[in-house]
Amino acid sequence: MNLKLRLALLAALAAAGTAHASVDLVATASLDGHRGDRAVRTAAPLENGAPGNLFGGIGSGLAYAGCDSFLAMPDRGPNAVAYDAAADDTTSYIPRFHTLRMTLAPSAAGAALPFTLAPRLEDTTLLWDAFGLYYGDGRGVNLPDGTSRLNRPFRHYFSGRSDNADPAHDSGWPLDARLDPEGIRMDAGGEAVYVSDEYGPYVYKFDRRSGRRLDSYALPAAFEVAKTAPTGDAEIAGNASGRVANKGMEGLAITPDGRALLGVMQAALLQDGGAGGAVVRIARIDLATHRVHQYAYPLTNLGSAKKPKYSGVSEIVAVNDHQLLVDERDGKGFGDGSVAGFKHVYLVDLDGVQEVGQLAGADVLAAAAVPKTDFLDVVAALGRHGIAPEDVPAKLEGLAFGPDVEQDGQRRHTLFIANDNDFLPDVTDDLHPAGADNPNRFFVFAFDEADLPGYQPQRFAHLGCPRR
Repeated sequence: MNLKLRLALLAALAAAGTAHASVDLVATASLDGHRGDRAVRTAAPLENGAPGNLFGGIGSGLAYAGCDSFLAMPDRGPNAVAYDAAADDTTSYIPRFHTLRMTLAPSAAGAALPFTLAPRLEDTTLLWDAFGLYYGDGRGVNLPDGTSRLNRPFRHYFSGRSDNADPAHDSGWPLDARLDPEGIRMDAGGEAVYVSDEYGPYVYKFDRRSGRRLDSYALPAAFEVAKTAPTGDAEIAGNASGRVANKGMEGLAITPDGRALLGVMQAALLQDGGAGGAVVRIARIDLATHRVHQYAYPLTNLGSAKKPKYSGVSEIVAVNDHQLLVDERDGKGFGDGSVAGFKHVYLVDLDGVQEVGQLAGADVLAAAAVPKTDFLDVVAALGRHGIAPEDVPAKLEGLAFGPDVEQDGQRRHTLFIANDNDFLPDVTDDLHPAGADNPNRFFVFAFDEADLPGYQPQRFAHLGCPRR
């Protein structure tokens, strides 16, 4: 079966599984993007003038931490506004994660939605390593030295700066200071968090309380690029295989039993078609052995058969030890100056599908791609509650299951979706010429057992949630 026919069949299967009507929006909330986070010692201006603790981008990754607690992960920092093309406009922002308290309670009578979400920032944790990391001297990108001013002996902070990569090593070198975190999950004991890195790509384990790196989980060499560079264009031009720059490991999931991580690439590897490729890889990492298995996930063609244009993947979350929900989307919507068209959450099952670790190439991967069914059409679901497509955030990137709720006498599960606002607290564009607030936003959907029969909540050994 040729590539086009295979992808057409997969698209038909996806379309046949229409999104579940009972999966519906039950709450929304936001947190101000103008404020600073709790890492006040990083508040000094970055190279581009933005505050070093600007509270933005927190929906790049979202993880449930039990009870009313969540972890939110910004990416490599404020770089949406051009200031230095030689460094891809990146800065010395220190990667971090935030601990949020998000209380979900029944709304008052007459409210537009059945529940009210009250989010609050409780803590900010900076990421660092006890061993020396490589920082660029800045001369090649017209910037100061990339070493963090907060570094101390045996405490070396990671950085969003793209030139903080040792040119003597490939992108799999774990001692580069540059880190572009995109996904976060917590372990069952609540003592550690796992973070996916787009620069490597890598998966790292950090101590939840201190932010110190504890372990590294290397992906197969085929995911790495041989030549690193401060700009994504230079990395793409200088390599024939490996991840596409700024489209590396985007999403991260942990199985409910805590035994395995699953990471997904945002775009196809260079050898599989690159940024225009039709199939991305999912990597399953056994936490006990570090062994990796790979699976192929088919992207949706948002163009035509003659001129295909494929979506990207932003996040995954584990339903059980073999099923995943996948956040697949276009780049359009609020923040992009355009109208959101395609933002879907798909269900896939890896049980019994072909392992593709020894395969390469678009045609070969397409033949082994896992089928998917539509679980949630986000744009349509928000539209039913009066949120116009031009006001749907372009970057809905955080996905996490949350606490159960009781609605109309029935116990229901929840799915939280968060946006990455690119650290831009305000947006002015053709659709919002007077300007509009661009906060960190959250959307909560409720679903029933029948919508997701295999759902198993993540097990947390430490939980003792107070009764509400």
